[in-house]
Amino acid sequence: MKYPTRRLAGRRSSRLSLRTRLLCLSIALVAVGLLGTGLVVTTALRGYLQDRVDDRLALTGEIAARLAPPSDTGTPPSAQVLGVLGDTIVTYLDDDGATRRTFDASTAPPGGGPELPALDRAAVLAHEGRPFTVRAKGGDHSWRVIALTQPAQVLRPERSDDTGSVVVVTSLDEVDRTITKTRNLSLTVGAALLALLTTAGWFAVRSGLRPLTRIEETATAITAGDYSHRVPELAAPHTEVGRLTACLNQMLNQIDTAFQARAEAEARTRRFFADASHELRTPLVGIKGYTDLYRMGALPTREDVDQTMTRIAAESERLTRLVEEMFLLARLDEDIHLPDDCTGRESAFVLELAPMDLRTLAADALHDVRALDTTRPVTLTGPGGGRPATAPAVADEARLRQVVTNLIGNAVTHTPPGTPIRIGVGTAGTHAVLEVADQGPGLTAAEREQVFGRFYRTDDSRTRATGGSGLGLSIARALVIAHGGRIALDTTPGRGCTFRITLPLPGDDAVRRRRPARTSGTTAGPSHRR
Repeated sequence: MKYPTRRLAGRRSSRLSLRTRLLCLSIALVAVGLLGTGLVVTTALRGYLQDRVDDRLALTGEIAARLAPPSDTGTPPSAQVLGVLGDTIVTYLDDDGATRRTFDASTAPPGGGPELPALDRAAVLAHEGRPFTVRAKGGDHSWRVIALTQPAQVLRPERSDDTGSVVVVTSLDEVDRTITKTRNLSLTVGAALLALLTTAGWFAVRSGLRPLTRIEETATAITAGDYSHRVPELAAPHTEVGRLTACLNQMLNQIDTAFQARAEAEARTRRFFADASHELRTPLVGIKGYTDLYRMGALPTREDVDQTMTRIAAESERLTRLVEEMFLLARLDEDIHLPDDCTGRESAFVLELAPMDLRTLAADALHDVRALDTTRPVTLTGPGGGRPATAPAVADEARLRQVVTNLIGNAVTHTPPGTPIRIGVGTAGTHAVLEVADQGPGLTAAEREQVFGRFYRTDDSRTRATGGSGLGLSIARALVIAHGGRIALDTTPGRGCTFRITLPLPGDDAVRRRRPARTSGTTAGPSHRR
């Protein structure tokens, strides 16, 4: 039957805010501390005051035990010697506990006087001269008592067998009043201090939990769609709040980056499908148009039919080449975005890796330029100029030749006739370098950022003569990345373009970290021309 009660209490406490619970816990601890301190202080003070009363009782009792009680009814000189003042009572008893004489300096003893027990000689000896406490006859009052025996020589020197005792009683009313005042003062001061600490604690807890409030505001802003919102740094980095803030901001950065990447991927996908649909529709529309002409009998002669079939074959080849390029890019994307820890998974793209020298590709590229345009000046240099040098690499020569051929085709197609072209080959640091540079019109900064994008053409032309499919540089970049290298473009309007391919030298860490490609099987490669 106790479990539901505990559950209910837990639910009620969970309804309170963390700030309220912390404040209540702190105030409860302070209150317990103040009460404990007050209890210890009042207990120690009572003990100290009672010890003083006991010392006075012991001194008074020793003096009274050496004095004989007078026989008359007046105030004896011994009372003045005893200094019986205030609420102190001196009583002389015989051995049977009967009262011989009582001296009381108080006209009205508090509580009607002490309620003394039977104090015969045996009872007095049992107390052994130690003070003890008795209650008053009426009311809530206490008295402190000490009982001592008197020798016979004090009472009646002529009779050695006549003995008695003396009882000294003093009121603890002064001690009780002092303790009560101290307790009331402690409670008053404690209550005021508790109220002050409650107010100060409220502001302190509120200030201490301000980072959590900021975190809540940040979470609310992110929920509303503002993924750029961050938690402000309100504490030192080595503190718990500082470390929590850093972790949350790092997590928010990753979330923001992931959302941006997803949005960019969705935008690229939409553009890809739009451009692919346009590229695929163009040859299909041509093929359909020629077949419709044939069905309608618009091709009366054999020569017309042959020309139409030639155009259909050209459009089909163009369509096949475009599909193969898109298929190659899809496989390259799958391989590039494969997680690094998936080393046991087969690569989606095949690379026939073997030792080679990029000088071979550079020399062939030189001949390609001369074959494409015999009037165009072309030179073979080192990277950036100078003499060409060896550039060893572990790569798939056919795939790299495809990349270089694409760059050469772009340089010839997109620059005016007679524009010089430079092919550079050599090493730079720990990388083999191959460059294709021209002195054409160059590209703007915006064009340079998009030149490796899919279906991007700087002149927005849809013709095969100058526009191409827009996939050539995308394929070139993906192939270079698949080799563990990178391709960069250095261009300035009016100063031409320089495409630079860098591959890790054999034995370099980049080669060892590269995911191994399969060495068996065949794939259909795309056209070498953009």
